[in-house]
Amino acid sequence: MMFDHPLPPFRRWLRHTASVPKGYLRYYVLKLLREKPMSGSEIMEEVEKQTDGRWRPSPGSVYPLLAWLHEKSYTKDLPKEEGGLKRYMLTEKGKQFFEEHAKLGERLKKKLEFSAPLPFGGLWFGPHPEKLLEIREPFKRFAMALFNLRKALRGNMTDQAIKEVGEFLNNTAEKIEEISKRVERG
Repeated sequence: MMFDHPLPPFRRWLRHTASVPKGYLRYYVLKLLREKPMSGSEIMEEVEKQTDGRWRPSPGSVYPLLAWLHEKSYTKDLPKEEGGLKRYMLTEKGKQFFEEHAKLGERLKKKLEFSAPLPFGGLWFGPHPEKLLEIREPFKRFAMALFNLRKALRGNMTDQAIKEVGEFLNNTAEKIEEISKRVERG
């Protein structure tokens, strides 16, 4: 057997395989700051919330980026509130910078859709990820079922099991394709 150790937990595997393309953090931070002033910790929390815990940028990524944006006059500090949080907001120059880079961000989002594992990739980074919450858990459950099936088949790969799985996957793909066509037609 090639691997003598058990597979890592699914969540750990996910964190190691789901990568974010270079440059996406800058786009995402600019996008968030365009919506409202935020602190570095609020940005990290919001990214984690919007990605359902799949991505939480590190302070070592966010704070140097915020310092760079401030140095370039793309952001300005807001007066500290009672809690002492330093919040940033986009300047007019920052808003222009965001607009110039929004097209790049859209290209990166498309890249993310195809480079990240399907159930965890760009599908959830759309303009309204909250609308997808209803299908997020079933999607994860389906992915986990496939992951577990792969493990089970390693130990007992019968012709019957392969035939059943193949038929099921083809039927499921056909149904999803039908739904996709209906949605596209409106």
